[in-house]
Amino acid sequence: MSTFAFAVCFAVWTLFSIIGVRIKQDLGLSETEFGLLVATPILTGSLSRIFLGIWTDQYGGRLVFVLVMVCSAAAAWLLSSVETYPMFLLAALGVGLAGGAFAVGVAYVTKWYPQEKQGTALGIFGVGNVGAAITNFGAPFLLVAFGWETTAQVYSVALLVAAALFYFFTKEDPVTAARRARHERPQSTLLALEPLKNLQVWRFALYYFFVFGAFVALALWLPRYLVGVYDLDIKTAGILAAFYSVPASLFRAYGGHLSDRYGARKVMYWTFGISILCTFMLSYPKTDYTIHGIEGPISFSTEMGLIPFVITIFVLGFFMSLGKAAVYKHIPVYYPKHVGSVGGLVGMIGGLGGFVLPITFGVVNDLTGIWTSCFMLLFAVAAVSLLWMHFAVRRMERAALEQELGSLPELPEMQPIHKPEHAKGPSALIEDWRPDDAAFWESTGRRIAQRNLWISIPCLLLSFAIWMVWSVVVAKLPAVGFTYTTDQLFWLAALPGVSGATLRIFYSFMVPIFGGRLWTTLTTASLLIPAFGIGYAVRNPDTPYLIFLILALLCGFGGGNFASSMANISFFFPKSQKGNALALNAGLGNAGVSVMQFLVPIVITAGVFGVIGGEPQMTSDAERLWLQNAGFIWVPFLIVATVAAWLGMNDIASAMASFKEQSVIFSRRHNWIMCWLYTGTFGSFIGYSAGFPLLARTQFPEVDSLQYVFLGPLIGALSRAATGWIADRFGGARVTLWVFLLMIAAVAGVLYFLGIKDQPGAFWGFFAMFMVLFLATGIGNASTFQMIPVIMRSEMGRLMPSLSTQERIRQAEKESAAIIGFTSAIAAYGAFFIPKAYGSSIALTGGPSLALWGFMAFYVTCVVITWFVYTRRGGLLHDIERNGATADTSPSPTTR
Repeated sequence: MSTFAFAVCFAVWTLFSIIGVRIKQDLGLSETEFGLLVATPILTGSLSRIFLGIWTDQYGGRLVFVLVMVCSAAAAWLLSSVETYPMFLLAALGVGLAGGAFAVGVAYVTKWYPQEKQGTALGIFGVGNVGAAITNFGAPFLLVAFGWETTAQVYSVALLVAAALFYFFTKEDPVTAARRARHERPQSTLLALEPLKNLQVWRFALYYFFVFGAFVALALWLPRYLVGVYDLDIKTAGILAAFYSVPASLFRAYGGHLSDRYGARKVMYWTFGISILCTFMLSYPKTDYTIHGIEGPISFSTEMGLIPFVITIFVLGFFMSLGKAAVYKHIPVYYPKHVGSVGGLVGMIGGLGGFVLPITFGVVNDLTGIWTSCFMLLFAVAAVSLLWMHFAVRRMERAALEQELGSLPELPEMQPIHKPEHAKGPSALIEDWRPDDAAFWESTGRRIAQRNLWISIPCLLLSFAIWMVWSVVVAKLPAVGFTYTTDQLFWLAALPGVSGATLRIFYSFMVPIFGGRLWTTLTTASLLIPAFGIGYAVRNPDTPYLIFLILALLCGFGGGNFASSMANISFFFPKSQKGNALALNAGLGNAGVSVMQFLVPIVITAGVFGVIGGEPQMTSDAERLWLQNAGFIWVPFLIVATVAAWLGMNDIASAMASFKEQSVIFSRRHNWIMCWLYTGTFGSFIGYSAGFPLLARTQFPEVDSLQYVFLGPLIGALSRAATGWIADRFGGARVTLWVFLLMIAAVAGVLYFLGIKDQPGAFWGFFAMFMVLFLATGIGNASTFQMIPVIMRSEMGRLMPSLSTQERIRQAEKESAAIIGFTSAIAAYGAFFIPKAYGSSIALTGGPSLALWGFMAFYVTCVVITWFVYTRRGGLLHDIERNGATADTSPSPTTR
């Protein structure tokens, strides 16, 4: 009954894949608008899954399942009465509730079966995905015969009938019934959400994003794809799309059986391996080739015909169906008491794949003009999933068999010819790391730490260059034909700050989980995506504004890297050198902003890459610009840096920690205080860096300011790198207090010169005050980061009195690294708020002064907090910084 009900729900959930084609024609929608329409129900069905799963655990699946079906039926009926595109989107949100039934069914069905049969049971339940095939096969005939309004009404009635049948022919699951018989209260929502702290749950969610999210996305997209590529009518396209959906649903039961018998992990390896092969074949677009042969040109073309396409898509659907069952085999095994919440989250992420991917398919179609670009995207998702799974599995195997693996020679299969002295070669993982041991540091530690630092610095420099590249590119867009308003340009300059800051929150915790070497390699390589994207997008003034918004968000990859880079380097150096090491890494890394602002204006005026880089654009002043070079110029450096990170960096075993272990920082009050202060220093630096070029250009249009603006970030970066020793010597809190006072005076100076900007020399006064601001932010960036390890060592005796001295030092190091990363994440939002504050202030008052007064008020609060909490007599760091006292690490509790 659950499978039957889920099939009907799934049919309703994917209804827009058919009626959306007719609605697209009626309303004249673009590809992106069509993708948004068919994906909107998937959004509701995805986001609701986690809560529906929890409610099923709490109140029972029978009740929740029926309520979901009734609500979805009402929304489907109301759908037939709307007329405008926004109302279609609103109605589609209601219809999407039907997709949430999956989480209900998983939690409900699991409770009826023992663990050794749950894979098969959930596989059979998952066959309800065949509802997509029912829609693809039957809805086109209803659509042609009666119109889309009647089709929606028929589906509504069918869902109500299914709800009635389910209610009368099922009963409450035994677990819920037994709990009610004992008069026990259901588990609270917070306890139900507890397992979601585990990274493993999110890894399962990524698997499901592909095997289920991509399945839903293709089920929605294939009719449109077949009509556009193979010129089929809607009925034939629907039938062929059903040919993909049926095996991707029916064979899910077989996937559950295979997972029970051979193991879910083995099934997942087969799923991703075959999926990568299929999506690679499907990605290849129709291409014409001409080879200049000995006897003249030889021409031929490549194209996947309809029959090979259908066969390949059938194979892809088959292995996706096996993977869907395998993912859900993991959940009741690892989390038997939280199937609802964990299954709901995994289902939510998978469902979001069904929402995000159709929109992305439409966007990449509009951007590239290549139909097969959707399969290129799926190839990338499958490859990333396989790599993450494999590395996670290998890490678990190494942890379980550490001694056995350590005793093997470098080539275990050649063990018979090896001698005992043939040990394994050097490993990137360092098991013994004691930087505060002077003898160890001089003999071994310094060399390794310095190598990792000097590889990290160029990687971080490139990250900042990519993150802030819009600050120059945006200023040049109007000159090459992009007709955007000033507010739109400030949005483009600000959005990398939003995404970069948000990514930093996650990146803060990744180094202890994945290791600094692997994570630095992956994150540096990820910068190639926005670098290439910028290079291609800026060449065409007709590129949609939405594409630029997406590329601006992708530039945030560079901003996210700072959190993980700083957390990684903090583990390598002793306490006495940590401030200087972090200052060098951050300061020279921050120099990427000024390097970019200096280099990009030069390379965009020359055809650096020749024919490969593309043709130049002509400005209104008849000047030739290669604006695409702003992205392309970083590509070779990123490739070199990625290789260097993988070959030259190390992981520290003692730094490894789960997210749960690191999440303790959220209960530390000094974490939140330092977030506030670091926003005042680094948030100001990165925000001023992002907004300064455009602000100078709009306030002083008569001055060619772009040739000077790189000096601000350069001064900020170099001052950070050069002044870390000051905080180590005099105390970070004292330096920070004076920094904020200097910043208040500098902002007052900026306001003064803006007030007289029409007078001669006003620009140079304005420019000088900003140089003072950048200098102060650089010094403050170093001093605030120096404070964090000192604070945590000082507080650890009070917070964890039961730990030994060595354990406290280790715990303080781990928490300090997490706090450094997290504070950098929060502070990075300055890259959004400062440029956006300029734009909003100009829109409201005609000038940026209102925003600057707000910044000054914020710095006043930073002065008060720094003095009251840390530097006043009785403050936490007063004695440490003035009397040379050391942070407490003794076994006895402190009274501080």
